[in-house]
Amino acid sequence: MAPAAMRTAAQSLSDAKPVSFWLDDPGRPEALPALTGDEHCDLLVVGGGYSGLWTALIAKERDPERDVVLIEGHEVGWAASGRNGGFCAASLTHGLPNGLERWPEEIHKLEELGERNLDAIEAAVARYAIDCEFERTGEIDVATEPHQLEELREWHQEAEKLGFTGTEFLDRDALRAEVDSPTFLGGIWDRRGVAMLHPAKLAWGLKQACLGLGVRIYEHTRGLEMARSTTGMAVRTPYGRVFARRVALGTNIFPSLVKRVRPYTVPVYDYALMTEPLTADQLASIGWQNRQGLGDSANQFHYFRLSADNRILWGGYDAIYPFGGRLSADLDQRPETFLKLAGQFFDCFPQLAGLRFSHAWGGAIDTCSRFSAFFGTAHQGRVAYAAGFTGLGVGATRFGADVMLDLLAGEQNERTTLEMVRSKPMPFPPEPFAWAGIELTKRSLARADSNGGHRNLWLRTMDRLGLGFDS
Repeated sequence: MAPAAMRTAAQSLSDAKPVSFWLDDPGRPEALPALTGDEHCDLLVVGGGYSGLWTALIAKERDPERDVVLIEGHEVGWAASGRNGGFCAASLTHGLPNGLERWPEEIHKLEELGERNLDAIEAAVARYAIDCEFERTGEIDVATEPHQLEELREWHQEAEKLGFTGTEFLDRDALRAEVDSPTFLGGIWDRRGVAMLHPAKLAWGLKQACLGLGVRIYEHTRGLEMARSTTGMAVRTPYGRVFARRVALGTNIFPSLVKRVRPYTVPVYDYALMTEPLTADQLASIGWQNRQGLGDSANQFHYFRLSADNRILWGGYDAIYPFGGRLSADLDQRPETFLKLAGQFFDCFPQLAGLRFSHAWGGAIDTCSRFSAFFGTAHQGRVAYAAGFTGLGVGATRFGADVMLDLLAGEQNERTTLEMVRSKPMPFPPEPFAWAGIELTKRSLARADSNGGHRNLWLRTMDRLGLGFDS
């Protein structure tokens, strides 16, 4: 970055609050009391993010008499569920290309289930009057390099041949009529497959819906240890225990209470900026009247969208893996990444020069080697888990909740018989091999972005093995 551009980027960040814009909201609910003493229930849900909240809610919808308890180690929605980009996608497979490559025989069923899942989320938002700024505006995958444009065009043609006709290819002029950036060369618009929403308000709304159905929620109650009990399972917490017939684990990036699951995920730190609200003139200078979500097609990609009050969220690019998978609040702030993101923002939208950022934040998400969630049971079917959502948890966690409840019930249905549900990704190797492999992959991806998309021997080998690293 040139010195003048670096100064401009730094100035735009000078007043940014080091906290998620979504969580910095006066409507943030007060935390509920921690569990003290012993508690008993039919179903214990561990984790108060989307995964746990959907599981608790659907469990009560399926059986209103079921006694459900949810415990959360901090506050509901405080982690990835309260600081993501708010892209709620229908895809269960981290996009159609990834799903087609891994499960070609099931891809039409997976796409159908994903569409039904997004419809169910929209219906639940309406049914429980969750004010989460839900807008089903779709998403545009944007090409900013010639090789990306050609890849998008070829993929769109291939998808239509396979019967997937829900997207529209936009050439340069058509795309810039939607959102105007001199870097945009074209794109693919999925008009119905993605909704934009306020992620923290979705979590808070799900919390209230759960309480309304009789779920007992304890915050600041971390699950420390899990063991068999005479009636099922027992989970120890800092000030008590929960005895449950069944347990659903929605802890995602945090260490699973089923230790053998841990090698399947690694933490990736993702970072985002939020601008101050755009003026009417600033908004007019870029268009964006249809308010779609956008993401560019580079390996090191950006995602960006408008908030309800016309701020621009700009995130992605750097995906940071800490050696040893260390989780630390100190890693939530990374000034060098924020500076890089700010410079890239003004490269994309030079007409917004002078705009400032109000918030800058980051945090860990869980990723797995196949980029999409995996599922399983433990303790002879008494415990179920879902993890590895790799950035698509806003929508896919609801599907994961259904799967966990199906598995706990021992059901054979259209979800549990999927190869995607029955199989596992390749686990990550122990350190230092995990860190070395991830760093080599990241550098190779960056080199491919600057070399016309050409993938080196390492990436080609990873492709053949079906392995990767992504956020």
